[in-house]
Amino acid sequence: MKILLVEDSDDLRRTVRQALTEEGYAVDEAADGDEGAYKAEEWDYDAIILDVMLPGADGWEILRRVRLLKATPILMLTAKHKAQDRVRGLDGGADDYLVKPFDLPELLARVRALIRRSAGVASSVLVIGDVHLDTVTRRVKLDGERVELTAREYSLVEYLALQRGRVISRTTLYEHLFGEDDETTLSNLLDVYVCNVRKKLGKDFILTRRGHGYCIEGALT
Repeated sequence: MKILLVEDSDDLRRTVRQALTEEGYAVDEAADGDEGAYKAEEWDYDAIILDVMLPGADGWEILRRVRLLKATPILMLTAKHKAQDRVRGLDGGADDYLVKPFDLPELLARVRALIRRSAGVASSVLVIGDVHLDTVTRRVKLDGERVELTAREYSLVEYLALQRGRVISRTTLYEHLFGEDDETTLSNLLDVYVCNVRKKLGKDFILTRRGHGYCIEGALT
């Protein structure tokens, strides 16, 4: 999963980025509104964390521009605590609103909930056949037994599970699994992760559609 973090406070941006990275998210960041607006419009993210008060375009303007193009889940951060500010954000198309200062666990929980809801999933536990994915603990079980996945393998499985039934191209998968600062190339890296997951969760858990990409079939239960 890839998150765009738009925040002008260097200290807060570093802290939130570290927390997101430790949770397994790929993170792109922007320190001003103009850069944030450009990235939000040009690339697809699983969620956007957006500060309101920014140099350049402010959060309200970025929200307006993004909503003209995309339905990307947006969590707005602000020091403004008045109800009218929350109403403005929610009515303007924001999906959630968090007032500073905030607790990191709450921020992470809200991001997880936004991503689930955008995929039409209510539960934090995804069940596909004999595979159970707990999106809070990032733990995976097969037939009730814990399966150890690397952070990147887990991200691959969670993304495909939330997009169940859809064939996802290699390019799209790559864009949602790696951040702008990851020193990696597309090459056969995805094939390696898919191969590793199949060894751990079954050879037919992730299906290949030649010339199109990968998918996980079956409804979530």
